[in-house]
Amino acid sequence: MKKHFWKVVAFVALLLIAGSFIYSQKASEQANEGVILEARIKGNPEAKTVLVEYSDFQCPACAQFYPVVKEIIGEHGDDLKVEYRHFPLINIHPQAVPAAKAAEAAGVQGKFWEMHDKLFDNQATWSRASNPSAYFNQYAEEIGLDVDQFKRHKDSSMIADAINDSFNEARDLGFTGTPTFMLNGEVMEFDTFEEFKSQIEAAIAADPS
Repeated sequence: MKKHFWKVVAFVALLLIAGSFIYSQKASEQANEGVILEARIKGNPEAKTVLVEYSDFQCPACAQFYPVVKEIIGEHGDDLKVEYRHFPLINIHPQAVPAAKAAEAAGVQGKFWEMHDKLFDNQATWSRASNPSAYFNQYAEEIGLDVDQFKRHKDSSMIADAINDSFNEARDLGFTGTPTFMLNGEVMEFDTFEEFKSQIEAAIAADPS
């Protein structure tokens, strides 16, 4: 009798495990449905001068550089290609990966940069939350996303893998902090915002598009 009982328990346990796996697999497939990943580029995609930023949405220094980069794009966008890449410093910024996922989920609907701006504009608010999802959903609604689709895509394994790949790329390059900028393939070094801007402007002047 006891053997029969434990066989039933084992069978039920296997059914539950199998059911959980199937449900998880289906949820993952639904989260990945419609996800198309691409480089997050602003300015002129054909420009000869290329600025790549490795950044962390929860990083205060990145938030300080955000308006500077935005200003440079506004002034030199025809002659400059700017690419955003993820480098979430998870040891000190626990909400950096969820924020990156929110940005990429918005990007699936063509609004990566709108979410990018929302996250930096409101960094002081969502970064203090133990679970910032409610804020991300609010920003998604404010920029005109299909919020249900946005919520689903935030759980996409494709998006998670892309963020992780970008993180590993930054680590392989030897980067340790954010933001880190590369200008035409070379790591930038500067002490002030003005030096940062002048180096970019000099590169544009030396090799105009």
